[in-house]
Amino acid sequence: MAKRHYIPITADVPEVNEGQRAFIRKVIRTALAAEGVDFPCEVDVLLTNDTNIHQINLDMREVDRATDVLSFPEFDLQPGELPDGEDADPGTGLVPLGDMVISMEHVAAQAKEYGHSNRRELAYLVVHSVLHLLGYDHLDEGPQKKQMRGREEAILAELGITRED
Repeated sequence: MAKRHYIPITADVPEVNEGQRAFIRKVIRTALAAEGVDFPCEVDVLLTNDTNIHQINLDMREVDRATDVLSFPEFDLQPGELPDGEDADPGTGLVPLGDMVISMEHVAAQAKEYGHSNRRELAYLVVHSVLHLLGYDHLDEGPQKKQMRGREEAILAELGITRED
């Protein structure tokens, strides 16, 4: 898998290590490839805690609570639709897909709640966010949610990550 994508990862929590950063980059690259993103792009990642994601959620979405993951897409896409080369930043040649923010506190709590590893929960949230950056949504309880869940499971399977992990 080509490492043509720029994936800066900022962490304002101390427990994030280089192995986790490398894993997140691998998950993002796998999700992008699975969705047909064959052009160089940028995805910015912030790993934080519940207090900080709560504030970001309040500031950006006017939602007054912590959450597990926030996605801020650069483009208004539909599932399966991709930006093109004309959308690349002229200075970098990269298409900026958007930003994701993940609460590492939520990762740990949800992994425990669902009975799987932190690694599996982190992978799920990263894939979930990449799909949001690419236009997927789950606001309805019908076809949109089903389509997004199907893509999430397919990408996690491609990574060899199961619910038992």
